Amino acid sequence: MAGHNHGHTPAAWTGVTIAFIGFCVAGAFTVAANPLGFWVGMVIIVLGGVVGVAMRAAGLGLPKEQHSLPQSQPQPQPTAQAQAQAQAQTQQ
Repeated sequence: MAGHNHGHTPAAWTGVTIAFIGFCVAGAFTVAANPLGFWVGMVIIVLGGVVGVAMRAAGLGLPKEQHSLPQSQPQPQPTAQAQAQAQAQTQQ
């Protein structure tokens, strides 16, 4: 993944940071048995995703052409007849 620059953009860092803060808030209020605070944390988590997508749309994420992995050309597999001919040549 490191070779593909996966997630090393301002949009990704900001979205994940906001979502992490929301996770911490929801976790703290879960331990405190406060349902309202828990749901506020869940809203912050969703907000992190929305902010990440909005920043990517604003041009702060990876360009579209970098999202797809490079396609390698499949190597043709030798047929059974070609394998038999190659083996016969090596035996001679």
